[in-house]
Amino acid sequence: MVKVKFIVALVLSSLTSLTFANNITGMWRNIDDKTGSSKAILEIRQENNGTYTAKIVKITPRPGYTPKEICVNCPPPYTNKPILGLDVLTGLKHESENNFVDAKVLDPLSGKIYSGKAKLSTNGKRLTLRGYVGISVLGRSQTWIKEE
Repeated sequence: MVKVKFIVALVLSSLTSLTFANNITGMWRNIDDKTGSSKAILEIRQENNGTYTAKIVKITPRPGYTPKEICVNCPPPYTNKPILGLDVLTGLKHESENNFVDAKVLDPLSGKIYSGKAKLSTNGKRLTLRGYVGISVLGRSQTWIKEE
């Protein structure tokens, strides 16, 4: 009987950890793939339709760089909006396991909008976001680290 309870507890705890590992809501620090430094803190939230959206909640100062305050080159409805508070990731859908697809990613520095997909690490602490034009091979990846 003790063995059965132990096995049931073990199975339930592993299911619970999988559920938490797939949860991408919360605060994330993005890491620039070119410089290796953090550019911003973003908050990912789940929308009523089940998709995920991320907004910039803090711009991280970097040596030798003065951050933009306004999304100047961005298309409507983002034109001349403050970068702080801007939704830069929209429509991200959970596809399978730790994979997410169908996002639109706004680069507020260039004003370009990319298609996007993401993969969550098995421990739920790293999100690798890939922005691309056309096919995924023609893109860049960025790592987001979960803030505790």
